[in-house]
Amino acid sequence: MVLSVHLLLFIISLINFVNTNQVEFCSKDIESCGNKYINNKRYILYDVNQPEGFNLRRDVYIRIAVFVKNLINHDHKYQWHLVLPPWSNLYHWKSNAIKQKQLPWSLFFDIESLNKFVKVIELYEFIEESNGGTLDKVFVLQNDPKMFETGDFKDKNEIVECNKVILNRRLFWGYNNITANEIICIKFHGTASELVVNLNPSVDKSFMFDHMEIPLHDYYGSLDFWLARRSMRYNNELYKIANEFRKEYLNSTDKNDKTIRPPDWKDEKSKRNAVGGPYLAIHLRRGDFLKIRSDTVPTIKDAANQVIKELEKLELKIVFVATDAEDSEYIELKKHLTGYNVYKYLPTEYQKNKFKDGGIAIIDQIISSHAKSFIGTYESTFTFRIQEDREILGLPIKSTFNTFCGKKKCQKSSQWTIIYE
Repeated sequence: MVLSVHLLLFIISLINFVNTNQVEFCSKDIESCGNKYINNKRYILYDVNQPEGFNLRRDVYIRIAVFVKNLINHDHKYQWHLVLPPWSNLYHWKSNAIKQKQLPWSLFFDIESLNKFVKVIELYEFIEESNGGTLDKVFVLQNDPKMFETGDFKDKNEIVECNKVILNRRLFWGYNNITANEIICIKFHGTASELVVNLNPSVDKSFMFDHMEIPLHDYYGSLDFWLARRSMRYNNELYKIANEFRKEYLNSTDKNDKTIRPPDWKDEKSKRNAVGGPYLAIHLRRGDFLKIRSDTVPTIKDAANQVIKELEKLELKIVFVATDAEDSEYIELKKHLTGYNVYKYLPTEYQKNKFKDGGIAIIDQIISSHAKSFIGTYESTFTFRIQEDREILGLPIKSTFNTFCGKKKCQKSSQWTIIYE
């Protein structure tokens, strides 16, 4: 019922702005009209708060992709395109010796696969198509600072005054040659679909939503969520690197593990017959989690004890470790796991320079997703993405949604299982 109401409101909003649009025309000859008046392409762009990491940004992509998909489904007058924001020097990318600015999505993801859910283009393509990269409208989304004080959590979509820093903005995604015709600040609380009322495609062609992490999913774990997530296949070379590592060190292949996927994600069917490779994969988050989530993060010794318990239960001898731990902590972990084969993926110089920290993280996630069993870190978005990949592969639920017990708390991971209809 709630789903139907949200969808109805979204469609009504679309009808309102579509019906008010006049057919675009130009009384002059076509050559002097300019692109703004002779095509019906419309662009949605977005950005995310700079400190947010790689894996949360991947979740934000799903929110905006589903939003644009709904535009495409219900507004047939315009050709809506989602413009992919480049990746630049993210908080968790620590390799300062390599260039990690303005990286295209194609470095990490299969663009053809993304396009099978929603029409996407890279930012440089938008700049080419828009003759210079001018943004017609920029909506700067802002949280309501008084929301928690007043306890008023009603949906909000209110235009507010922008401060001078926002109005004088000169950089978009690190580029100084992208400009905005108008910047509008909006106090926002609600789901992504509610952003549709801010669009006026009969007047403007390009709309950017800054701080797109603020709008919530309309329905986390819904069919649209999983369609968008399944479309997010990785760059094929990343799969190749991960699969070679699995075969060489972990005795793992898609055929033996029953994790073969069709070339096209749209041909995937619901299944639960995957068994995974003969190893346990763990994601042991350290770094800032040692401070901000200290109660739910184990000591190295406690983590090792939990790993041994799982290995004994599964009768396994191999552990794959994905971690941001210091080298000294990894060495300590291996000492506690004496008698077991412990592996960590170490990229070659070529791989590191080409695929950067983001690509190396994805390789870790691919390898972890193929394990017979997985233990992650509570409330880590890196862990969430692995759990989603394992759901897509069709591994048993009980082998996926496990997290380490911390020094004080032993929280259970939420189980967002895949749906196909």
